[in-house]
Amino acid sequence: MPKARLKRSSKRSSKRSSLLLCAAAALSLALPAGRAAAQISGDAVRIGVLTDMSGPFSDIGGKGSVLAAEMAAQDFGGTVKGKPIQIVSADHQNKPDVGSSIARAWFDRDGIDAVADLPVTSVALAVLEITREKKRTALIAGAAASDLTGRFCSPTSTHWADDSTALASGTAKAVTKAGEASWFFITADYAFGQAMERDATAAVTAAGGTVKGHVRHPLATPDFSSYLLQAQASQAQVIGLASAGGDTINAIKQAAEFGIAGSGQRVAGFLVFLSDVHSVGLPVAKGLLVSTGFYWDQNEAARAFGKRFFAKTGRMPTKQQASVYASVTQYLKAVDATGTDEAGPVNRTMREMPVDYFGHPASIRADGRVLYDLTLYEVKAPAESKAPYDYYKPLATIPAAEAFRSEGESGCTLAR
Repeated sequence: MPKARLKRSSKRSSKRSSLLLCAAAALSLALPAGRAAAQISGDAVRIGVLTDMSGPFSDIGGKGSVLAAEMAAQDFGGTVKGKPIQIVSADHQNKPDVGSSIARAWFDRDGIDAVADLPVTSVALAVLEITREKKRTALIAGAAASDLTGRFCSPTSTHWADDSTALASGTAKAVTKAGEASWFFITADYAFGQAMERDATAAVTAAGGTVKGHVRHPLATPDFSSYLLQAQASQAQVIGLASAGGDTINAIKQAAEFGIAGSGQRVAGFLVFLSDVHSVGLPVAKGLLVSTGFYWDQNEAARAFGKRFFAKTGRMPTKQQASVYASVTQYLKAVDATGTDEAGPVNRTMREMPVDYFGHPASIRADGRVLYDLTLYEVKAPAESKAPYDYYKPLATIPAAEAFRSEGESGCTLAR
């Protein structure tokens, strides 16, 4: 080929390359900043509710948690950026290996963007590691261990449940400050129960109270008589139940049989759900002290949600089910604001945005801890209750700063 033709060909090629580069630059400028590649993956926002559908925690989560996620999606309009919101669910059977297997299949095969609820700490921790590996979002509304925002914290996880530190130390501090300053603990003998007793003990002594003793029982024990007798003999003003689920329910029932409330001692349950009180009934649970960040009758926003939930289920929502609704709502707001379902940008935006926790102003720290005030309640006597699920009367507000541990105490490297 003559040299002149080679030169003309080279100039045409150079011109075409320049035009392509200009077009690409123009296209990148037309997209929002940082979003040249980020979009809604799979043309849908998919949220998986991983919960206990058939076991001991199904009443506090289960189908009610799935409904709460569906209500959040419906209230958001059913779409984000024109893409449909899809809610799926599965039963993890309270087994970490089952939960891990489901989560991995959801992420690898089904295009799930976020997993919600996650009751039972062992399951939550197992799934949390997979969300970290797969760069997906975890919205923890069920598991209560404070380690989820401590040494196991993740930049793509947020913790919406009242955690073990808030439930134990917040309750103990509020009750002690109110004048009932001597305690005896009946503690489930495993890591979660021991952590609650440890945190409550520190709070009691810091508030000027005393701990007169403790006793530990095996998981799922049917007979609390010997433990309650020791608690009575201590003459402590308050008996703290550092347990959960069936253990707490059994202890409350048997404390009523022993006439503990009538003897002048109070019983405080660190991890008690509205469904627990409903199952034992007000004649048994009356006088019980309970702390929670959500109660359906706490304000107008909570009542509106509670009544809608009741219309669909015939029961009021638990704090876990309410937290599923709040977490999914915040997640959808962040997806809408960022225009992507990529876990990194979405979770950064979730932390930057204000949170409306059913009328309570709330925020999310760098470690993923959702901060809001708790309320100390006393369970009503039957004569005080005016309607179904009218169970609690407020005694004191526990400010978020007093309930939840500080960033410096959490042990999370994200907070540094």
